Amino acid sequence: MGFTDGKSHTYGSGRGKAGAVGVAAGAAAAAGLMLGRKAAGIARTGKGHPLKHRALDLAAGAMQPKYPLDAMSTYLNGFHMYADDMGRQVEATHFCIHLRHDLHQCVIFDRNAPDARLIGIEYIVTEERFRSLPEDEKRLWHSHHYEVKSGILTAPGIPDLAEHAYFEDLVTTYGKTFHTWQYDRDDFPYGIPQLMMGLTEDGQADEAQVHARDRRLGISTPHKRRNRADIPMPEVAPEANPWESGRTVQTRLEQLDFKR
Repeated sequence: MGFTDGKSHTYGSGRGKAGAVGVAAGAAAAAGLMLGRKAAGIARTGKGHPLKHRALDLAAGAMQPKYPLDAMSTYLNGFHMYADDMGRQVEATHFCIHLRHDLHQCVIFDRNAPDARLIGIEYIVTEERFRSLPEDEKRLWHSHHYEVKSGILTAPGIPDLAEHAYFEDLVTTYGKTFHTWQYDRDDFPYGIPQLMMGLTEDGQADEAQVHARDRRLGISTPHKRRNRADIPMPEVAPEANPWESGRTVQTRLEQLDFKR
């Protein structure tokens, strides 16, 4: 039995079933594609691993739910600099969760690939939340105004209109970032996490790195800059970007007495 529109036409008897079958088939195909991509990624990163480890990785990838990873809805690409050295700039690929209305949390890799290196984390907060932080805490945070307005920060694969709408909100936010792998220097995650900062004006970016990123991802930073020209430039809180004063902070190891 189907549904009628009040004009003696019946819907759902045949076409509805066919549509349902089509949707189910499409969902199954999409699920199969995702599973195939996951298996291919695991296989790629598993080269050289013992057969036992590869089999366990494949089984875990197919069977275990990974809710935090599934919730990462945003992919961003930009650049960070070490909080005490503008000359050390590195590309940072973010995968983020909008955890609360005033807080995003991101994991950061060196690139978007199955065998990418996990290099750090970033927390992103609204301007209102940032301004409420303790003064000492604010020294760890950087603004996103220039990264957004310059086009250096991008959401690869997203149409310009949707990306523009997203960055209208992100332009007023602040980030706290620590990198756990100094991959610009070492081929292993040596040392302690390093505080990172963002660029704040023209002339600071390593243009060679930006151009190489653009070529690889098939994007244009100048085009994105022009497309975001109508996004209002926010008033940046003076407590952010502490390095602009000529003094900065950075993490270091300190030996302490152990408490029992």
